Amino acid sequence: MQIKQFEYKPLSHYSYTIISEGKMAVIDPERNPQQYYEHAEKNNAKIVAVIETHPHADFVSSHLEIQKKTGATIYNSEKLGADYKHQFFDNENEISLGETTLKAINTPGHSPDSITVVATKGKETVLFTGDTLFIGDVGRPDLREKAGNMKSKREELAEMMYKTVTTKFSHLPDNSIVYPAHGAGSLCGKSMSDANKSTLGDERKNNWAFQKQSKEEFIDTLLDGQPFIPSYFGFNVDINKIGADNLKPSIAKIPFFANTTAKGLIVDVRDEKAFKKGHLKGSFNIQAVSEDSKFETWLGSVIEPKENFTIVVESKKDKDVILQRVAKIGYESLLKQIITISDENLETSPKLDVQDFKSNPNNYTIVDIRNKSEVEKASFFKDALSHPLNDLRNTVEKIPTDKPIIVHCAGGYRSATGSSILQSKLKNIIVYDLSDAVEDFK
Repeated sequence: MQIKQFEYKPLSHYSYTIISEGKMAVIDPERNPQQYYEHAEKNNAKIVAVIETHPHADFVSSHLEIQKKTGATIYNSEKLGADYKHQFFDNENEISLGETTLKAINTPGHSPDSITVVATKGKETVLFTGDTLFIGDVGRPDLREKAGNMKSKREELAEMMYKTVTTKFSHLPDNSIVYPAHGAGSLCGKSMSDANKSTLGDERKNNWAFQKQSKEEFIDTLLDGQPFIPSYFGFNVDINKIGADNLKPSIAKIPFFANTTAKGLIVDVRDEKAFKKGHLKGSFNIQAVSEDSKFETWLGSVIEPKENFTIVVESKKDKDVILQRVAKIGYESLLKQIITISDENLETSPKLDVQDFKSNPNNYTIVDIRNKSEVEKASFFKDALSHPLNDLRNTVEKIPTDKPIIVHCAGGYRSATGSSILQSKLKNIIVYDLSDAVEDFK
């Protein structure tokens, strides 16, 4: 049994392949399937199965595209209610992959249709736990109240998760390897470890969810302090239930125009320094200059899945990478065009005199755009107003405008987006980005 883990860092997503005697299964694949094809070819293996542990909320899966290209069978829970051709994979169902046996355990809690895949060969046992069991945590239970074929209240799912943790893994040995679908940084849980795998024995010892506690204590802990839910999560659940269109033709339809302008909703993905030097009026600066930046998360949090938008890039060579990233969350269907801009008729962003701010903080209105849970743990400024970035477009009118405004986050990435939103929405008001100078105030 040959297992390979694939990581997509911006979404903290892990997908997997299993190869046994020339046959390969793909588990929870990301939007671009090319890496799985290349891995199969390199190992002289045939892709015969694609397994979805649940309909993912934070990324678009390529399960349907892989099926179309390879003829592989898609497996998922009957409870998912998938609209594409598939086979049910629930309790006691098995898949033979060479000399490896794959079994399904229904493990509801993150979603009502979640499964865990148990792979065995000889004495070796491996668990692909999807968003049910993470390293150090379990999946959040509050994403399916408004999305998906089967809707469940968070309290009901939290109770399901308690039953899953206390009963569904008890027959499995401590040395079972645990491979989750996400790691630290994902919004599908709240306290995940940086580790990319574990053993069931270690999770029984160290994961809070396995410790002795009442059902009520478990549910209270699970529901408390969960992060915000990005706007695009329900949108992705629905796409994954239907099955996404093939990637390449989907992004090939997006036109590119050089040295032009645009109206409507504009997302400028350039570095914040280039954006502040000159940008189209009304643009939002959601940076995508780093391979590890959380661009997809913030694009899908700031822009609603019903909104069409234009993207501004630095140069044409950035187009293909940005299209791939936009498609990770299915937003290529909302993207009207990608453009570069000329140097004419651009707006600039004012530069903050940090020393003046340090000396005269009361002369400014300070807006803290960190998540609610971050603010509850620590505040950098006593009088800062909390307006989390994911909801800032809706709360901007509540921000006082009698003083210049300073926007801050925890490190500088999000404040570039937040300050650009306020600059767009608040006319004739000076808006500053504290950026990475926030480090001086920690």
